Amino acid sequence: MKQGFVKVAAASCAVVVADVRENTRVILETIHKMEGEGAKVMVLPELALTGYTCSDLFWQSQMIDAAKEGLKEIADGTKETDALIFVGLPWEQGGKLFNVAAALCHGELLGVVPKKYLPNYNEFYELRHFAPGKEAVTTTEFFGKEVPFGMNLLFQCEKMPRLKVAAELCEDLWTPNPPSVAHALAGATVVVNLSASDEMVGKDSYRRSLVSAQSARLICGYIYATAGEGESTTDLVFGGQHLIAENGTILAEAKRFENQIICADLDVDRLTSERRRMTTYPEQRTDGYQVVRFSLSIEETKLTRYFDPRPFVPSDKHNRDQRCDEILNIQAMGLKKRLAHTHCQSAVIGISGGLDSTLALLVTARAFDLLGIPRKQILSVTMPCFGTTDRTYQNACELTRCLGATLKEIDIKEAVNLHFRDIGQNPEKHDVTYENGQARERTQILMDLANQSGGMVIGTGDLSELALGWATYNGDHMSMYAVNASVPKTLVRHLVQYYADTCGEKALSDILLDVLDTPVSPELLPPKDGVISQKTEDLVGPYELHDFFLYYMLRVTYEPLKIYRVAKLAFAGVYDDATILKWLKTFYWRFFAQQFKRSCLPDGPKVGSVAVSPRGDLRMPSDACVKLWREELDQL
Repeated sequence: MKQGFVKVAAASCAVVVADVRENTRVILETIHKMEGEGAKVMVLPELALTGYTCSDLFWQSQMIDAAKEGLKEIADGTKETDALIFVGLPWEQGGKLFNVAAALCHGELLGVVPKKYLPNYNEFYELRHFAPGKEAVTTTEFFGKEVPFGMNLLFQCEKMPRLKVAAELCEDLWTPNPPSVAHALAGATVVVNLSASDEMVGKDSYRRSLVSAQSARLICGYIYATAGEGESTTDLVFGGQHLIAENGTILAEAKRFENQIICADLDVDRLTSERRRMTTYPEQRTDGYQVVRFSLSIEETKLTRYFDPRPFVPSDKHNRDQRCDEILNIQAMGLKKRLAHTHCQSAVIGISGGLDSTLALLVTARAFDLLGIPRKQILSVTMPCFGTTDRTYQNACELTRCLGATLKEIDIKEAVNLHFRDIGQNPEKHDVTYENGQARERTQILMDLANQSGGMVIGTGDLSELALGWATYNGDHMSMYAVNASVPKTLVRHLVQYYADTCGEKALSDILLDVLDTPVSPELLPPKDGVISQKTEDLVGPYELHDFFLYYMLRVTYEPLKIYRVAKLAFAGVYDDATILKWLKTFYWRFFAQQFKRSCLPDGPKVGSVAVSPRGDLRMPSDACVKLWREELDQL
């Protein structure tokens, strides 16, 4: 439960319809199995103590009383169980019978939540036996103790106050205004649903969509436990399709037609952070709600959820291809609008033979096609200097020819050496001035060529470089429209790969594949034996790590130690802990120190949920201090 993680579980067991004693036994057995999995919130199905399909047997006092006795036995049998447990049963109150969820913790009944919406159509006829629940909280008696009774109950963990749990039952979710809406607005971060939803063809996909969508709308964790094997009787079959969702993502799902336990790790801190960030998510109001506090031990949750090492890149090829096509269209449409708005008929791109400039040229060609402007009016400029290798030079030239753009070569060695003489820079001193002098010379040439042709300089720098500040201020940092500005480096590779796979031109595809095989480098230092000597990832660290850090810092707002924890899981067997920590410290230092470069970025299309434009996603002071974040990492 540290760092906001809490393990939760949903389960069904082999219910025997109307045999409360047997059901009590198997429920206790199932609870202890969930306990063995480390679950801190456990959910069992609707009316699990009696069976949902008891029908007119619900009128029998003997069974109602037996269910209450069974709940007492479960409470007594879980005194040492460190978990919040929800069990379904029929409950007599005020001379009426209610379909309820009972909440237990350390052997104590914390509250009883009645079902509001009772289906009385098709195969359902709950109104025959039960009364609808009400929001107002009153009290009910449980073996000599007064216990809260009502829908508007919030169960809050004392040691983890952001863990606030509320309950609804089955049909409640399927209505136009589910109780979970009010629960979430009152502050519930986790909603449990005790259900007995029978199976029909296609119902499983609808149920899955319903749970997923509700967790997304409410920005909550949603635990759905439904009746399974054993409950089936007469005309109905129950499949036990338990679901655990978090903000629109299904974290765990049970196999149907088996009684299973499913577990998942909910990230409560992430949910509360997302609610804070969303200005359209209302301030919580607990009017009419009663908060019931419970205590759980704060332990290190053994994480089993999957943390994708490439959060920007879909792992499924079909989804990845769709994402790549969509991004290329967004980039091209953004540039198309800018070109059309400015009545610009030409574009100027510095082409290096590297990944970023390759992607920028591909996007520009697509934008020109959309506008009906001949590709020959794209001026692709190669500017060899001290670090240029034959491989990248040839790729830059051949790529331009394949795409039908106009190639212009300007060797900048003489101009840079003249500049070095002017400022007194020793050309044998390969320092930052030596490197940046080349980058700024290239940018000056591109800007002047754009002026000559009435064109627009297309920026090539990507999101990962901007996050790290790996750009020369007023060099490659500057352009008139930056098409790659919100595309992370790990995704740039896949965009170029997708283009290579789908272009239908072998010559172009071969060039793109060779670009993909070339080490990432600014090529600002002389090569060794004709081979690139300056590899970016040797200097600033692996981009796959930095993209991971960037996603979890900006999009998910994890603190440094939490990022370190999940990065170790995501990259287990790829990087050791020391390597991850080293580059995470580098990431934070560079991210804060280089904000001044991001404060004056040119326009560029936003393509994903993470971007660093000062006019959009990232409003950050250029002189913010990194001390608080670095101190946390220094604890390790």
